[in-house]
Amino acid sequence: MSLTSDQRESYERDGYLVVPELFDSASVDRWRERLIEIVSGRAERSERMLVMKDVMVAKGAVAPKNELEAVAKVQDYEGDPVLDTYAHDDRILEVIQGLLGDEVMSIHTMLINKPPNVDGRHPLHQDLLYFPFRPAEKIGASWTALEPVTRENGCLVVVPGSHRGKLQPHGSPDWEYVNVAYLGAVEVADAIEQRVHLEMNTGDTVFFHPLLLHGSGRNRTKAFRRAISAHYANVAVTWEWAGGDYLKRPYRIVTGPRKGEIWNGQINTETPINPLDYLADSVDEMLRVGDANRRRATTP
Repeated sequence: MSLTSDQRESYERDGYLVVPELFDSASVDRWRERLIEIVSGRAERSERMLVMKDVMVAKGAVAPKNELEAVAKVQDYEGDPVLDTYAHDDRILEVIQGLLGDEVMSIHTMLINKPPNVDGRHPLHQDLLYFPFRPAEKIGASWTALEPVTRENGCLVVVPGSHRGKLQPHGSPDWEYVNVAYLGAVEVADAIEQRVHLEMNTGDTVFFHPLLLHGSGRNRTKAFRRAISAHYANVAVTWEWAGGDYLKRPYRIVTGPRKGEIWNGQINTETPINPLDYLADSVDEMLRVGDANRRRATTP
């Protein structure tokens, strides 16, 4: 679909855009079924794929009824012949091109499982924290509901207009159970009252800016709350993190004349950003806890 001028203005004003019924049930059913195949071992995991346990399961606070209830999310599904069709779907890419420009690359993919009986919250945060590219205006995300998403099962919450601010310091929330890398912006006291809950139907899709403050609540139901997501960037972005190749990965160009190639763009070596400057907590402590949680949370 091509963006209308009203949709574009809405995105620029609010930092997000919801497109109802972008996908039909047949599309979302195959992605949901593929998750089950991967977790059960009936489908082989692609090379970079990471299947993560929920932290409450990893620490023994919850005993899941089955393998699927243990999984928080699947990271990096590039290379999976079924899940990866989402990141390449024309319905997604047409909107992304309308927001970011004609030639874009995929920079991150995930499927969020959000099982019942666990906390599963993600505090208000900004996705730009996790990405080395700038400018922020050339980065965007898509997030599609694989089943009805409600306040009861932990829908997304957004703070309209917050994308016009800067990247804030982030830290670990003072919660008993927090999943690996679920960091939160520390200066959100005023923003909390401005939250909007995005209740969505199956196939509805939200596109959002990487500086938009957003998060999600606890799943208080006995069912799953699943969504599939991808992040994109215009190929003209610059790698701004110190170290150049630090955490670098093969970023695939998905539209334009270089479609299928791996991004090999500019790297800022003169005035790079140290991503650790945006961590409010002790870096050593965060790395220690994160490494320990990651070992527990990664399924074999």
